[in-house]
Amino acid sequence: MPRRPTREAAPRRSAAAQPSPWNPRTLHELLARLRERIRTLRYSRRTEKCYLHWVRDYLRFHRHRNPIGLGQGAVARYLTHLAVGRRVSPSTQNQALSALLFLYRQILGRDFGWLDEVVRAKPRQRLPVVLSRDEVRRVLAQLTGPRWLMVKLLYGTGMRVSECLALRVKDVDLDQRRIVVRAGKGDKDRYTVLPRSLVDPLSTQLGQVRIRHARDLRRGAGWVEVPEALSRKYPNAGRDWSWQWLFPATRHYRHPPTGQLRRHHYHESALQRAVRRAALCAGIGKPATCHTLRHSFATHLLEDGYDIRTVQQLLGHRDVSTTMIYTHVLKRGPLGVRSPADRL
Repeated sequence: MPRRPTREAAPRRSAAAQPSPWNPRTLHELLARLRERIRTLRYSRRTEKCYLHWVRDYLRFHRHRNPIGLGQGAVARYLTHLAVGRRVSPSTQNQALSALLFLYRQILGRDFGWLDEVVRAKPRQRLPVVLSRDEVRRVLAQLTGPRWLMVKLLYGTGMRVSECLALRVKDVDLDQRRIVVRAGKGDKDRYTVLPRSLVDPLSTQLGQVRIRHARDLRRGAGWVEVPEALSRKYPNAGRDWSWQWLFPATRHYRHPPTGQLRRHHYHESALQRAVRRAALCAGIGKPATCHTLRHSFATHLLEDGYDIRTVQQLLGHRDVSTTMIYTHVLKRGPLGVRSPADRL
């Protein structure tokens, strides 16, 4: 009886050619590598949180498939979905694109270059919301205590809300009336002006913080977060007076790795809510936020005749073109024209 022809066995794949298993544990390891790489490159905490969010959302969109098998077309489809399906702003879409390019270049070792297939959200130019000087006074009249001081500091210095809340005792120079903004946007330091009218209130605030810090030290607390390299070199730097927050939180928290009883600075969301509530109580119809005070600071300086380069340095803008937007809201140019209707 003739023998059946035997089927040749398929060549066995090498271990390198085998597709890597993809499961929740692998996803966790990928995100851990991404987080580690971001911290190695000294990116900010906000950038880390943002990139992790977009990578998770990208994998969720593709039903948690292995990103190694997702090419340029998959990235283009996701970004197009953001622009067309979710109708996100151009800046949000660019933010997601930056996160995905970081993932593929830094973690997976692939570079797509320019993504021609992407449908980009249409860029829109919006003028900043600016409060008048009277409106700023009305907002401040609704606030008291440290919140009043923080809000007036935002308007008087042009700092971002995160920069204001992250101020430490050592960053405030009352004698020379200046404030050092540490690790601002782009991880840059800069000086900004300290209003003369806030010297006495800041002295009072520093005195209250010192009393609270001394009480915390007696209780075995008094720690704050400091740069990791500094804490290794000086283990007790976190309890030093100069590193204390200018606007500390009212509660302590236990730091799990060290067991230290620490204070964080005042929370950003609490100050945002206070400003919105103050604007409503003051009867202001504009959508006022903490960042509105920064816009008002820049606009009012330009109204007072200060040159735009000085305003650029105080705001910490990389390019003067960013500062130029405030010239559109001055009472000059089109807004300085007398309407012919007023001559009737």
